[in-house]
Amino acid sequence: MKKGIIITMLASVLLTNISFSQVESDKRKTTQKITRLIELIEEMYVDSVYSPKLVDDAISAMLEKLDPHSAYIPAKRVDAVEAPLKGNFEGVGVRFQILKDTLFVVQAISGGPSEKVGIQAGDQIIKIDDELIAGIGLKNSGVRKRLLGKKGTKVTVAILRSGEKELIEFEIIRDKIPIYSVDASYMVDSTIGYIKVNAFARTTMKEFITAMVKLKDKGMKSLILDLQNNTGGYLDVSFYLADQFLTDKKLIVFTKGTKFPRKDMNATRRGIFEKGRLVVLINKGSASASEIVSGAVQDWDRAAIVGRRSFGKGLVQRPINLPDGSKVRLTTQRYYTPSGRCIQKSYAKGSKEYRKEKYERFLNGEEFHKDSIKMPDSLVFKTLITKRDVYAGGGIIPDVFVPVDTSGTSKYFLALLRKGIFNKFALNYVKNNRDFLEKSYPKFELYKQNFDLKKATKELTDYASKEGVEMDKEGLEKANEAITVRLKALIAQNMWGFSEFYEVFNELNPIYLKGVEILQDNSYDKIKLEGNSSVSLFEKPNDRLHNPRY
Repeated sequence: MKKGIIITMLASVLLTNISFSQVESDKRKTTQKITRLIELIEEMYVDSVYSPKLVDDAISAMLEKLDPHSAYIPAKRVDAVEAPLKGNFEGVGVRFQILKDTLFVVQAISGGPSEKVGIQAGDQIIKIDDELIAGIGLKNSGVRKRLLGKKGTKVTVAILRSGEKELIEFEIIRDKIPIYSVDASYMVDSTIGYIKVNAFARTTMKEFITAMVKLKDKGMKSLILDLQNNTGGYLDVSFYLADQFLTDKKLIVFTKGTKFPRKDMNATRRGIFEKGRLVVLINKGSASASEIVSGAVQDWDRAAIVGRRSFGKGLVQRPINLPDGSKVRLTTQRYYTPSGRCIQKSYAKGSKEYRKEKYERFLNGEEFHKDSIKMPDSLVFKTLITKRDVYAGGGIIPDVFVPVDTSGTSKYFLALLRKGIFNKFALNYVKNNRDFLEKSYPKFELYKQNFDLKKATKELTDYASKEGVEMDKEGLEKANEAITVRLKALIAQNMWGFSEFYEVFNELNPIYLKGVEILQDNSYDKIKLEGNSSVSLFEKPNDRLHNPRY
């Protein structure tokens, strides 16, 4: 008996070793094959080929075959790609816009090197390091190439300023410039606060806590957390944000993969908003880390999720440095919400079809009708407190569905958007009227209440006519609110900043308005108890969500 067991064990070890050796042999052969192919191309191909680029393209194609989120970043692009998540970049510190081949300063970033030397909003940059840049067809990439640079390096700009006859020259020492991930925070009314987070970056938690403290000091009792179009970021940052709302070591998210065991991430400390009503706003642009936060507070019945189905990314990438300074973001695990949901949508048909799915939601009616969202019974999970139905396999489905509203638009409004008329006009308007605006509206609250929209709208339509968008009275009347509110918001942005922009612009956002409504009319608790009424269940799953790859 013992002899038989020993023979079996030896056979098993031998087979394992053979299998392992075979794998190693296959790896060597594959490496040799790729190397030999590159040599053959260099030696024999009909045209000259730049080998490093060929290798880069091959790596990108190989990773795309794995899944839509594994990616290769060439060395020259690493800094630009990582800057938004690091929370800073190195440059001169201006927000700019190119208008009729002229570079305008929209804002000198507070505390940045440009503000320190005296550059102002409305300044026109005519020269950079003695190079004339006006009238040469300059693009955004060309501006970044000239103004970005290592901390401590110098750049000289020549400015044309309103009221000055001669160009003014400034020498700017480049420095680290912050990139903010909290776009806006303000009080909606005496008890409801609002915070918009655009990414989960290294600086997000510091910005979020700062905003929360200010809102609580103003009397905030309920919070609207806006994660619309937030495409994600660092997993640990999303965990820390969710931790602000959840108590008692509650599970926030867990990850696991073929090469990685399950790892649970539980609430660890006292959060800044563990009590109080919470509404989270999402849409199809809310992905990854946004879905971790949304899924955690939904599973624990901590918040009402309002909006439309999120993107559906449940894969975790690990950044890995390569020898030449390039990087790969390699998918290593899947993440799961506390109830056990993986919300990753299917990518079985390839990356191209995967990316198209977000836009196909318009075609299949999902963005307009809640009953168009169909999930099979196999993807139903239960929340952990009230046992409401929630769903896996294709994003976070909101508790309150808000359809896209196109009733307040018109062809005239869309023409103004496509031609960039709003942005161009707002920039010019503020440049030409800054002194008047500052004197008339020393505080944003006065502007919000008293700004003369009728006069500004007339100037907008006149400007649009000169830019080739003919006046359409019927189209103007039909989309009057959309036109006037957008105009007012953009002027506010150019005068003050993004927070003031959203405080005005949110008047056009039906998801935001629904979030405010359920907090003000006391339907919040009823929504959380009754659960999701926005989904119809069918025996057969929708083709797009069939067989999701967990």
